[in-house]
Parts: sequence; C-alpha cells; structure tokens
Amino acid sequence: MNETNSETRLPPVATVEMLSEFGAGDLQDLSDAAEAAIIDGGGFGWIAPPPRETLEAFWRGVLIIPERHLFVGRLDGVIAGSCQIQRPPKNNEAQCHTCKLTTNFVAPWGRGHGLSQKLIEIAESHAREEGFKVLTLDVRETQHAAIRLYERLGYVRFGTLPHYAYVRDGYVAGHFYYKELDAA
Repeated sequence: MNETNSETRLPPVATVEMLSEFGAGDLQDLSDAAEAAIIDGGGFGWIAPPPRETLEAFWRGVLIIPERHLFVGRLDGVIAGSCQIQRPPKNNEAQCHTCKLTTNFVAPWGRGHGLSQKLIEIAESHAREEGFKVLTLDVRETQHAAIRLYERLGYVRFGTLPHYAYVRDGYVAGHFYYKELDAA
C-alpha cells in the first residue's frame, strides 16, 4: 500500500534554547522568521521589514549586549521564533528585581506547535534562576493570540497606553503586563 507524504510525515520537533552565539544558518533563520513575523503584524517595533543587513545587525547586536539574553524556538532545527530577557541597567538598583520579556514572536509558518509558550516558560525559568522576582512585558492590542497566552500563563495587565504605536493610518493601543515569578 502506498502512503502519501502527508500520511507518513511526523509532526515537527519543537525545541527552545538560549543562544550565546550563532551556529551555521542561525542568523539567516532568525532574520527570516523575524521578517515573516513583521510582515504578519507582530514586528516588535517594526511595521515593515528593514533591509536585511539592518535586521542581521540587530540580532548580532543582541548577542553582544550583556543585559540581553536571547532565546530561540526551533522547529526541526530551524529557528522559527524568539524572545529576550532584558535586564535592568546596573545603575537601577531600585528595580534590580525586575526584568523584561521582549522581542517575543513566532513566524506565521511556525505557529501551532507550542513554541510561544515554550519560549516564555524557558525565559521565565531563566529569569528566576538569575534571581529576578518580576517579569514585565508590553504588547500591541492587535496581538490577540499573544494576549490570550500571556493571560493564560498568569500575566496581569496593569495598564494600557492608547497611543502605544502608530501603525499605517493610526494609533494602536498597547497593554502592559507583569508576572510575579516567585509566586508562580
């Protein structure tokens, strides 16, 4: 009996890791995934994809900033999404217990495999291990799936900024969240 390709195909293997350096193809994969997410409207600040050299310079820069820790989600070894933990600056002693979850996205082609949740959970675990007590984040109001996920994972909305972003023809509100890590 002949089986079609779709009948024999296994689901992709989803993994998450913290990157300290790019392996072969990682920068290309991460830039491709980010570009797809930006086009889909989840551009962590970008409305349209920047030139590829700008995007690659951004990701190379993330790895050399000591206050940033980059986590990537892979499907069958290909980077499909990311998030970062951003530590507060060293001169901010009053908020040294708080870090920020940022640049959290999964490319449209990588969704539906649990990568978003895995990325957040690994980032939270890392933040706890680093001694942080609170994790904050902000998100455009248009990111409905991300908002549902954050709230399901115990993030509490504490504010909304009506003029958070200006996208194409008008303002988009942004929501601000926190999660107490030692209470989780």
